[in-house]
Amino acid sequence: MDRAEVTRWLERYVAAWKSYDRGAIGELFSEDAEYRYHPYDDPVRGRGDIVSSWFHDQDEPGTYDGRYEPIAVDGDVAVATGTSTYRSAEGKVERVYHNAYVMRFDGEGRCRSFTEWFMLQP
Repeated sequence: MDRAEVTRWLERYVAAWKSYDRGAIGELFSEDAEYRYHPYDDPVRGRGDIVSSWFHDQDEPGTYDGRYEPIAVDGDVAVATGTSTYRSAEGKVERVYHNAYVMRFDGEGRCRSFTEWFMLQP
């Protein structure tokens, strides 16, 4: 993976989150991927379970936006930072999170390990 490939993956990640398209979500991850919503969590394992987990606390359409960029890429490992912004149905910003993602990719550009850290902006 290089910086451009990770950037494209992150753009597809945001698009999948906004659309909640099961196929688009699944295309991001390898069949045997592990996803941690917090670094201390047991991972969600497997593409199907990861896709399903995205629907447990689904955001209302149009209330989410994210902007992330890679800050380090070394072979199959990438670290990205950015922000996730949540708005009310009326468009008012309700909360902003600062995020850090650590990702490992397979040879096809699918994420095989994803761990996120996030902090609410005061």
